[in-house]
Amino acid sequence: MLSGRDRLLCGLYGLLALGALLGTWSQNIRFFRQDDNGGIPGFLQDCYANAASSSISNDIIFVALAAIVFMVVESRRLGIRFVWAYAVGALVIAISVTLPLFLLARQLKLAQHRSAADPA
Repeated sequence: MLSGRDRLLCGLYGLLALGALLGTWSQNIRFFRQDDNGGIPGFLQDCYANAASSSISNDIIFVALAAIVFMVVESRRLGIRFVWAYAVGALVIAISVTLPLFLLARQLKLAQHRSAADPA
């Protein structure tokens, strides 16, 4: 059974994932609707258009790598299945979407472990 804290965290993670999906993909769609956008290579080139965008792009890449390592380690520790889907989703959708989804799954698994350990 989920505690109030678990429900709150799961709800927050869900809202963060939804907000990230809307925030990232509204801009992705906007980019790909532009004429002569260059496709995926053009998108990646624009990620490094200047020092500011390069800094943020590099920051996101390293945060994503750290998050994927965390997801793999935690999924093995807690028995969360399909961790590969979160990693692939980070690359295909956005790490800002898949990390909160993973954290939601993790919170549910932690609650499940607590329930199993509590004989009451």
